[in-house]
Amino acid sequence: MQARYRFALAVLVLGALVTGPFLLTSTLVWMKMDGSQRALLKALIVPHLPLGALLTAMGFGLGLVVVRTLFRQYVQGLLQMAEHLRLMLGANRNFRITTETGPPEVRQVARAINDLAQQRDALMADVEAQIARAKASVEEEKNRLAALMSELAQAVVVCNLDGRILLYNNRARLEFHALAQGPTFVASGALIGLGRSIFSIIDKSRIAHAEEAIRQRLARGLTANVANFITTTASGQFLRVQMVPVLAPGDQTGEARIMSGYVLTVENITRSMEQERVRNHALVDLTEGNRGALGNVRAAVETLHDYPDMEPAERERFVRVIAEEVGRMSRQLESTVQRFADAIRIRWPLEEVSTEDLVKAAQRRIEARFNLPSKIEVMEDNLWVRADSFSLTFAMTFLAGRLVEHYQIRELRFRVLSEGRLAYLDLLWSGQVMSSETFYTWEQENLQVGEEVAPMSLREVLDRHGGEVWYQRERAAHRAYFRFVLPVVQAAQERAPLPLDAGQGRPEYYDFDLFKFQDTGVDLDRNLMEMSYTVFDTETTGLEPANGDEIIQIGAVRIVNGRLLRQESFDQLVDPQRPLRPEGIPIHGITEEMVRGQPVIGAVLPAFQAFCADTVLVAHNAAFDLRFLQIKEASTGIHFHQPVLDTLLLSAVIHPNQESHRLEVIAERLGVQIVGRHNALGDAIATGEIFLKMLPLLAEKGIHTLRQALDASQKTYFARVKY
Repeated sequence: MQARYRFALAVLVLGALVTGPFLLTSTLVWMKMDGSQRALLKALIVPHLPLGALLTAMGFGLGLVVVRTLFRQYVQGLLQMAEHLRLMLGANRNFRITTETGPPEVRQVARAINDLAQQRDALMADVEAQIARAKASVEEEKNRLAALMSELAQAVVVCNLDGRILLYNNRARLEFHALAQGPTFVASGALIGLGRSIFSIIDKSRIAHAEEAIRQRLARGLTANVANFITTTASGQFLRVQMVPVLAPGDQTGEARIMSGYVLTVENITRSMEQERVRNHALVDLTEGNRGALGNVRAAVETLHDYPDMEPAERERFVRVIAEEVGRMSRQLESTVQRFADAIRIRWPLEEVSTEDLVKAAQRRIEARFNLPSKIEVMEDNLWVRADSFSLTFAMTFLAGRLVEHYQIRELRFRVLSEGRLAYLDLLWSGQVMSSETFYTWEQENLQVGEEVAPMSLREVLDRHGGEVWYQRERAAHRAYFRFVLPVVQAAQERAPLPLDAGQGRPEYYDFDLFKFQDTGVDLDRNLMEMSYTVFDTETTGLEPANGDEIIQIGAVRIVNGRLLRQESFDQLVDPQRPLRPEGIPIHGITEEMVRGQPVIGAVLPAFQAFCADTVLVAHNAAFDLRFLQIKEASTGIHFHQPVLDTLLLSAVIHPNQESHRLEVIAERLGVQIVGRHNALGDAIATGEIFLKMLPLLAEKGIHTLRQALDASQKTYFARVKY
């Protein structure tokens, strides 16, 4: 029997005890009286009935207060203690029952439970330490794999046979983000993530064909089980893909080796193909454009050779033809070189490097080589270039050595600036001014630092980088500088490091348990632990969606295979196209300047819908957030049809005897730390952690499937709240 029903029964029993004896006695006495006695009794009692009823009511009320107090302290108090005890046993081992409130007997029980929990924690800590030592080698191998994968310069993706991604490295994330177009370009980039389908990026038929080719080689017992193909993306980019099979454990020694997945290495070759096309065009221009001129020159030369006794005037005419054709060929060659200079330049292997790393490497080398102090005067953040870092560092060391040798400079300073798509890397010094002729001589010399000699000049190094080097003076400051001008990598902003929470190490982009994952979509009868979720939150201009308040931020994070994937997040500010409420700014910290120029809700919702595809939505007080999304359905055409789980309602299911189900209170109860409260992404991450801790608590109550969780949520009081 539920507690509230027991309380109602207790109230009925109290009423019966207060009024029952009096009514029963009065009835028995009344039945034994004759008519005259009854009349006399009425005359004596009726005038005093109001007082008697008042005293009875007062007694009942006093008894009700006593029963209510005892019920709250002993019945509800013990029920709350039972819920706290379950928290200590599972979701939050560090939780302790308060011993400051309640009757003495209950406080003694609480202290005893806390002491037992302390002993249990000490024993579990010892067991966990032993397990950790036993798993140390496995963890080391896993961390080694994570380090290897994250530092690879190639984009690597590992998939199971259903095409579900179970591993990818940071390079793959950047590559596919650069390929993003349309709605996926907002906030989240291309839809690469654990559990997502690779077929949303690479054509399924090409992968299936390569997979079939590998299966045939495996069946024939061949060792070279690699398939290569080139495919195009929806945005018209060309990708070179290599597929290598992942064989099921133990199958290498048997006759039939079974493929359980595959590794894809992906390279975007769009730029190289375009350069190849331009080079071919240049070659055609040089050959076809000069074919006629060469024919004319050859004919003229053969005529002069065959007729040595030709008249001077006639000979002069043939010589003039040769000169004109050679001049035309020269002009054609010069024009082609100018038009296709970038394409026909010798290709040199360049890598994307940070200008800060480049300068610090040069600093260390110059200080070690010449004992020359150096300082960084100005350094722009997150500025990247394509460079051969060795040759550029060698070139800067060469110039520093020349300055020390010829002008005895005492200090060298570095300055890094940018203008448009160009990066300026300056080497500055004070002292004697050099001439432009001297700089021109240094520019043409082969680079040499001490005994080290490079078979290239300063000019050749900069040509290979598609850049320039200048010598300039700052007359007002009485100093001069060499300026290296290099093209900036266009996607440099994407190389900002991912934010990591305190205490977290290298981001993980893998989950090998997904090898056995089978996607069956959103099935209401699937186990809650087997489903994929998108946990989201919104920040708004106010609390009244029906009265014009708008979304100003959407944050979301994914849960796959029981793991919260912090690196696969959606975080986007939204321009509400209306003023923000001043009273809301101190709460969410979002100002007018922050939302001005951001995408409008019509551009953000398609991206958010794509991010949430094939997952169950999770939110805290989801009715509020969903109301904002529902209001925008007519104007954006975006509908969210997925099932929605609300941690507010689930908390009421798990802990029906707790007084508060606010996000902060639930987080404290379950031992979850909220970082960035009233920030959409911060609240979404906290809600995701809370939801994961709720899953085993729901299982304890017999709630295992999505359907059961939805049904239980709808039976709570909070499910009646509407916005």
